[in-house]
Amino acid sequence: MDYSDIKSPSELKRLNIKELGELCASIRERIISVVEKNGGHLASNLGTVELTVAMHYVFDCPKDKIVFDVGHQSYTHKILTGRGEAFDGLRRNNGISGFPKPSESECDAFTAGHASTSLSVALGLAEANRQYQVDADVIAVIGDGALTGGMAYEALNAIGSEQLPVIIVLNDNNMSISKNVGAMSKYLTRLRVSKKYTGMKNQIKRAVSIIPLLGDGIIHVMEKGKKLLKRIVLSNKMFEEMGISYYGPFDGHNVAELIEILNQVRKKETPSLVHIITDKGRGLKSALSDPEHSHGISCVGASCGNDFSKVLGDFLLDAAAKDKRVMAVTAAMSIGTGLEKFSAVYPDKFKDVGIAEEHAVTYCAALAAGGLKPYFAVYSTFLQRGFDQIIHDVCIDSHAVTFCVDRAGVVGADGVTHQGVFDLSYLLPIPNMTVMCPTDGAELKAMLEFSLTFAAPLAIRYPKSYGEDRSHTDIVYGKWEEVCNTAKSKVYVLCAGGRALDIALDAKKSEKINVINARFVKPLDTEYLDKINAQGNIVITIEDNMRAGGFGMSVLGYLNSNKMRCKFDSIAHDNMFIDNRDISSSLSDSGLTAENLISLIKSLEQK
Repeated sequence: MDYSDIKSPSELKRLNIKELGELCASIRERIISVVEKNGGHLASNLGTVELTVAMHYVFDCPKDKIVFDVGHQSYTHKILTGRGEAFDGLRRNNGISGFPKPSESECDAFTAGHASTSLSVALGLAEANRQYQVDADVIAVIGDGALTGGMAYEALNAIGSEQLPVIIVLNDNNMSISKNVGAMSKYLTRLRVSKKYTGMKNQIKRAVSIIPLLGDGIIHVMEKGKKLLKRIVLSNKMFEEMGISYYGPFDGHNVAELIEILNQVRKKETPSLVHIITDKGRGLKSALSDPEHSHGISCVGASCGNDFSKVLGDFLLDAAAKDKRVMAVTAAMSIGTGLEKFSAVYPDKFKDVGIAEEHAVTYCAALAAGGLKPYFAVYSTFLQRGFDQIIHDVCIDSHAVTFCVDRAGVVGADGVTHQGVFDLSYLLPIPNMTVMCPTDGAELKAMLEFSLTFAAPLAIRYPKSYGEDRSHTDIVYGKWEEVCNTAKSKVYVLCAGGRALDIALDAKKSEKINVINARFVKPLDTEYLDKINAQGNIVITIEDNMRAGGFGMSVLGYLNSNKMRCKFDSIAHDNMFIDNRDISSSLSDSGLTAENLISLIKSLEQK
C-alpha cells in the first residue's frame, strides 16, 4: 500500500491492519525523501505517522477537527488529506506550508506554529459545535514538550470545568526540541512506568501460574501486594482530578491499539486524554538516535553563512569563566540559540525552562534582581509570548536582563508563524529598554562585551547568519558608526542590522551615498540626526522589521519633532503577514533590495 493510493482520509477505512502498516512505511519514506531535499521538521513527523493514520482511520476529517499543537508534526496529515503529490513543494514558495494552514486545506482546522495552543483551540471548536448543535469530534494532539507551557494548563483547567467532549492525544516522546525539563516531564515518566508495571505484572503472573500446587497460592498473595505496588507506581492522578478521563499509556506505533482506544474515547461525552508513547525519529536511524539535532534540518547543500548563535555561545563560555554573575537561559532551544556547549560546561549556570517564554522573562528579571547577569537566548517569534512580562517584570524596575533575540527579521521556510519582524515594533516603545542590532559576529561580540557592564534592560537582535566580519569603531552608548562617508553625497542611509547594511553597501557600488550602521536602534543617535537634518539632505532608513512602530518611524518621529528640513523615507515590511518560504524573496517583496533603494533615492532627489 503506497501513500499515492490514498487521495482522501475516507479511503483509509477500507484498509486492513496489514495494509495500514504498509501505508505507514510508505509515508515514512516519503517524508524522509522530501525533508532531506527541502529541509523541515524530520524527527517529530517520523514519530507521529501511526498516530495520524489511526486518527484519520477513526475520525472523519474535515467534519471532525484535528488540531495539531505547534503543527510541525502535520506532514502525515497533509499527505493523507490530498496533498501527497504536492508534498514535493513542502516549505517552498508557492508550495505547501510546513504547518497547518486552513487556506491550504479545509482539513487543517487551525493555523499553528507556536506551542501550547491546541487545547484552547480545541475547547473553542467544541463550544462552537455545542452552540450550533453539530455532532462532530474535536481532537487536540499535543506533545509532552508543549505541556511545559503555561497556556496548556489554563486550557486544561477550562476543559475540565466545561466538560465538553474534547479528546486530547498526548504524544509523549520525552522531547520538545531539546530534552524536556520540569515537573511535568517527571510526572509523565511515572505514567510511562505504568505501562511497564502492567506488562511486568502479567509476565510474572503467567510464569508463576505454571508452578505446580504453589502457583495459585502465590498468585493470591501477589494480588494483595498488587494494590500497594499500583499505588506507588500510579500515585498521581492529575488529569482525573481536573475532570479529564485518563487512558494509557499506549504504544504510539501500534496502529491497531490506537484505533481501538480512539474508537472507545470518541463515544464519551466528557473530556478524555489518551497518553501515547512514541519514538521521535522512528524509521530513520540517525534521527532516532539523535532526535534533538534531527528536529529541524536544512535542505541538502544549504549554505547559511556564519552563525550568530555560535558567537553568543562562545562569548558566554568565556564570560562565565570570568564573571560568576553570568547565567544563560533558554526556552527549550539550547541548540538553536547556541547554548548547547555552555549547558555542558556550566550546567549550574544554564537554565532551560521548557516552552515557557513568559516564565523565562520574569525568571530572568528575578535573577537580575538577585544580583546575577542573565542572558535570555530566544527566537524573535517566541519572544512575542513574553511581551507583558518584558514590560511589567523587567522594564518597570529596569532589571539588567539581556535579551539575545535570535532569528530576527524574515526567516524563510518556516513561513508566516515564525517571522521575526515585529520585535522592534514592540520593544522600542517600552521605557528603559535599549535595543541594538549587530551587523556581523565581531560586532555582536562587542555588544555582548558592552552588555556585561550595562545595568539596564538590553535587547540585541540578529538574524540566523551573517557574512564576513568587518572592523568596527568602539561601542559607545547611543552612538552610530559611519561605515562609508562620502563628502560629495547628501544621501544618508541609516541601516538597522546586517541585512540592511548589505543592501546599502550593494547600492553604494553605483550610487554615492553615506552608509551608517545604526547599531543603536534605541536610543537614537540624536546628535548625528541633528547633523544630517539639513535642507537638501536625503535620509533613508532600512530595517528588516515592520514599518509600523519600527526604526524608521522612530527616526521620523524625532525629525518631525525637531523641525524636519531633510527629505525622509524608510524601507521596511508593510502591513502584511509574510509567508514567503525563502529569505531573498521576502526581502524583495518588501522592497528591501539595493535596486529599490537606488530607485527611492532618485525619486527623492527629484522632489
